[in-house]
Amino acid sequence: MVNDLFSREEEVLKQGEKYLQSVTDEAVTAEYAKLLKEYGRVLKQLRRVTKISDRTTGELNNNKLDLIDKVQFDPLTGIYNRRYMETALKKILLALAANSEDLCIMMLDIDFFKKYNDTYGHQEGDECLRQVAQSISKSIRKDDFVARYGGEEFIVVLPKANDSGARLVAEKILTGIRSLKIPHKASEVADYVTISIGIVQDKVTDPNVVSTYIKTADSALYVSKNSGRNRFTFKNLKGEDKI
Repeated sequence: MVNDLFSREEEVLKQGEKYLQSVTDEAVTAEYAKLLKEYGRVLKQLRRVTKISDRTTGELNNNKLDLIDKVQFDPLTGIYNRRYMETALKKILLALAANSEDLCIMMLDIDFFKKYNDTYGHQEGDECLRQVAQSISKSIRKDDFVARYGGEEFIVVLPKANDSGARLVAEKILTGIRSLKIPHKASEVADYVTISIGIVQDKVTDPNVVSTYIKTADSALYVSKNSGRNRFTFKNLKGEDKI
């Protein structure tokens, strides 16, 4: 639209210059030529200002996107970060509590990750984190999301997931990580990278239970890690085992 405006204005300028050639009165010619010159100068300035404005707007939009990335996403793995997870989880709990719907949360931890870093180096450790994060992302449902909780820990949020649905996703995640076959000769459970999972699943009746869900999932994760790792442990919101 801006380009169309300038095209029309340039056409007006050309018509004015053409008209000037037909004027015979020298006084009128001089004054008209002066006006045309000023008009052309202003038109050039407007074009320059518009280009600067467009460039500035583009930079602002890019900065906005960069800011969104920093606020929502983990720069190493490309998945959501803990801050986004905590904000989103509060909204999800509020929505699910209205009809007492199901919610499942999984805490995941890469088995013997410190030993992995000590053995292969931090650069390989970062690559391992990226591959694990992407594998988890591919294993969850469309309405679920995964976030990096910190270090080698991840959290998966599964709105409206019942017991069987949560178990299917957990098995898929475990299988997906195993199938990566990332070598881990320092692991005490396998020759490749594995993960342990703690799961809490229950109906949401109170939206103010974010910390309870996370603590229970973390407690279940602790059980998995102390029961041989490379597995999941399933609990309800009261911390009771689900068979």
